[in-house]
Amino acid sequence: MSAFTTDLPASEQKPHLREFQERLTERLRQAESAPRTARLGMAIGEQRWLVELSEAGEISPVPSTIAAVPLTHDWLVGLVNLRGTLHAMCDLQRFAAGEATPLTKESRLLALSAASGIGAAILVTRMLGLHDTRDWFVVPADEAASTQRPAWIGRSLCDGNGHEWIELSLARLACDPRFLAANR
Repeated sequence: MSAFTTDLPASEQKPHLREFQERLTERLRQAESAPRTARLGMAIGEQRWLVELSEAGEISPVPSTIAAVPLTHDWLVGLVNLRGTLHAMCDLQRFAAGEATPLTKESRLLALSAASGIGAAILVTRMLGLHDTRDWFVVPADEAASTQRPAWIGRSLCDGNGHEWIELSLARLACDPRFLAANR
């Protein structure tokens, strides 16, 4: 079995424990004070996505070692160890028939919540923080395009700056038969 390594220096791959704890404490503080309409924002490729906090698990840097899994679709990047638990690392952009998501120092893995029952994490280009969507408006969808969307892609929303965001249901993604069958 071969392993995939990132081009990131070791100092960027493993933050110091103190820095990690400070960032985690700040995230927890933000999550506690976040309004009920807050969602986790992230960029995958050039698209902005929103995820319900209850569907998201931990966010972590991409590990330096990714174990390749033979005879699987190219969107299954490999297996990674996140805090002692193996997760299938999935490139959602590639899964949606797009280009592969490049790995950079801003890349992160967003694990699906433990409630999903699946040890999987999606590759994120960069995290965009928590967003209160109360005042955002729904972008009218072309009926033909919306019927072709997979169930895990929700509505499109527009924020106050004119940026379009797409709702991503990790719970529905975890139930998608194509997502569950990574083998070729």
